[in-house]
Amino acid sequence: MVKLTFLGHACFLIDDGTYKLIVDPFLDGNPAAAVRPEDVKADYVFVTHGHGDHLGDAVSIAKRNNAVICTTVDLGDSALADCGAKVETGNMGGSLRYPFGRVKFFQAIHGSGAPGTLSCGFIFDIGGKRIYHAGDTALMMDMQLLKDEKLDAALLPIGDVYTMDPHDALRAAEMICAGLTVPMHYNTFPHICQDADAFVKSLGEKGLKGAVLKPGESLEL
Repeated sequence: MVKLTFLGHACFLIDDGTYKLIVDPFLDGNPAAAVRPEDVKADYVFVTHGHGDHLGDAVSIAKRNNAVICTTVDLGDSALADCGAKVETGNMGGSLRYPFGRVKFFQAIHGSGAPGTLSCGFIFDIGGKRIYHAGDTALMMDMQLLKDEKLDAALLPIGDVYTMDPHDALRAAEMICAGLTVPMHYNTFPHICQDADAFVKSLGEKGLKGAVLKPGESLEL
């Protein structure tokens, strides 16, 4: 069993009962955050890119928990080079293996927040489940490749403006065919307001399963 908890915006906590992973921990300054950064317990911190609403509190959480920050090699070598936390890096198509399982870097189309660096998504193998966190990506044909990954869950942005909108996210979900699709990166700020329930309804109309998580809510995979 793997517990997936939405902490607001694009931040999720993934817990297999032994290891806790946090992704894109933007909590301080996030009006939708479900917890404070100082209350987070995590063994690993994953960062899809260097924008403030994703890098967020990664360094402070990692230092306080003696946790590892995992991100792309270019971001690790630039924005996190002298952060004082443990940083491990990889790049598109590559994987890192940890005691909880494996994480694979998957491409994303989005700015990175640091010159010359790449954004990414992550595919997590943990507790016998496979979870894709898309990061802040646009729709791309590469998502067709994810169908073969047999994902248990796909976490997709729907906010528009900076990422996919609900229409493109639906097209992405159709390509990916995950067991469950969870929307993220919406309603944090007025200009990315979306109707997540309507998005999940549209998934159902395509024969796909979706779930809306409010900040602080969890589900089990």
